[in-house]
Amino acid sequence: MNNKNFIFVAGLHRSGTSLIYQIIREHPEISGFKNTDVPEDEGQHLQSVYPTAKVFGGPGKFAFNSQSYMDDAHTLATEENATKLFKEWSKYLDTSKKYLLEKSPPNIIRTRFLQKLFPKSKFIIILRHPIAVSFATKKWSDGSTSELIEHYLKSYEIFTEDLKYLNHWHIIKYEDFISYPQKIIDEIFNYLEIESISIKQKIKKDINKKYFLQWEEARKNLSKEELSFFYDKYEERVQKFGYSLKNN
Repeated sequence: MNNKNFIFVAGLHRSGTSLIYQIIREHPEISGFKNTDVPEDEGQHLQSVYPTAKVFGGPGKFAFNSQSYMDDAHTLATEENATKLFKEWSKYLDTSKKYLLEKSPPNIIRTRFLQKLFPKSKFIIILRHPIAVSFATKKWSDGSTSELIEHYLKSYEIFTEDLKYLNHWHIIKYEDFISYPQKIIDEIFNYLEIESISIKQKIKKDINKKYFLQWEEARKNLSKEELSFFYDKYEERVQKFGYSLKNN
């Protein structure tokens, strides 16, 4: 498995990973899951080596369960499981391609585990404003805004701690992508050291707007004390990822 070149796209549900994945997948030197009849063609649903996000609560919740986290010391991080996982995934991939591409939200807290299985792995991490991610996730989760933001922060804080153990990684902001889509895609392919391709998909530039409006309405229902407590609890942590709950 040491010679398998995997690209793992990581980022929470509703962070824009699916669109980025679909664009990258079109490259002639890359093979990614397609038409698999599983949600968003995610590799987590096409294997039996490790549990899916649903096992640990699903969107907006999975990172709260400590058993969902997987690193290079995990009991499942073995050569046997690397072989098994590759065999299961290869049914849906063209293994003659230079890169094999996979995307699943739990990857954000499993980067070290995936690198242990496939040492040449490259990671593309996608950040999106926590308000947009949290409010977009409400359609799939019964978590409160506070709980969803806490889940966002916990997930990316875990990734940040694991980052120093990764050999190859590239981080992008979804907001940068929708503002300058071709530029960001060019940077991704430059990171992968292959020639870039033109984006065919239509990119919506105001995709976060409706979620910011929902946040504006939600804040009106909070007292000054409640809002102050909310900011005191989360703002500093959010700013570490280049965002703010106060100014969208």
